[in-house]
Amino acid sequence: MKKTTAGIHHITAIVGNPQENVDFYADVLGLRLVKKTVNFDDPGTYHLYFGNEGGQPGTIITFFPWDGAQKGRIGSGQVGTTTFVAPEESLNFWEKRLANFSVKVSKETRFNEEFIQFKDPHGLHLEIVARKEGANSKWDKNSISPDKAIKGFGGAVLNTATPYKTANLLEHVMGMEKVGQEAEYLRFQSYGNLGNILDINLAASPRGIMGVGTVHHIAFRASDFNDHKEWQTHLDEIGFYPTDVKDRDYFEAIYFREQGGLLFEIATDPPGFTRDESFTELGEELKLPKWLESKRSQIEDLLTPFEN
Repeated sequence: MKKTTAGIHHITAIVGNPQENVDFYADVLGLRLVKKTVNFDDPGTYHLYFGNEGGQPGTIITFFPWDGAQKGRIGSGQVGTTTFVAPEESLNFWEKRLANFSVKVSKETRFNEEFIQFKDPHGLHLEIVARKEGANSKWDKNSISPDKAIKGFGGAVLNTATPYKTANLLEHVMGMEKVGQEAEYLRFQSYGNLGNILDINLAASPRGIMGVGTVHHIAFRASDFNDHKEWQTHLDEIGFYPTDVKDRDYFEAIYFREQGGLLFEIATDPPGFTRDESFTELGEELKLPKWLESKRSQIEDLLTPFEN
């Protein structure tokens, strides 16, 4: 069976205080908080989703805010850098905006593209690249116009203990095209127009330690539920032995650990975030899966309030 993913569905990271998390991603980066729910496997913790105006696949960065949790270490077996993409000719805007919020930036060039790099308040490594492809975001809050606003993901940089095995996975299992190698990076590209480029860092790094400021997992797109089942069969036949299908309310998910140590997920594009909120009300109320509704009061008592 041959399978090909359109690219990244979402990236999930561990952070600290939820108010600091919301302030940075909504106020500084201008993303929309499209869903406020809980970690289904740890309901005493928020699961916050940010993206474009509707939280379309390829735009969604999600967080488990564990206030006071141990600081992690970025290293092999993790996404090293999460890449956002903005419209062409917008990097100067972003460099100035980040400076206005006292965010330190640096620059790197990879594959003839310029990236501005910075960290979020909890140490997560981020960067912004400007590209033509991908629809502009229509979420125009916080004085960021659509011709400057972050569209979604440009991709990610992967740190792996076995870079060439991870490369083989991306090309021959995930169906991505190898673009080439430049210095210490291998580049792969999928057919989607957002979240479509992955760079593998060939430089050795210590094993990553999960904690605040690190990416928990990276998820790739399945177009629908039938495609998702095919991915499960495909991965099982190759020997990656994915999990059973998990119902995450806004998508269905399977997980597997690749040979370089990264936790990969395959997530369905449907049903999306308007299944339990209208488009205009996305992210306003705490949403719980049906099986947790009876425990709402206990869960709300455990969660740290924040304002969006």
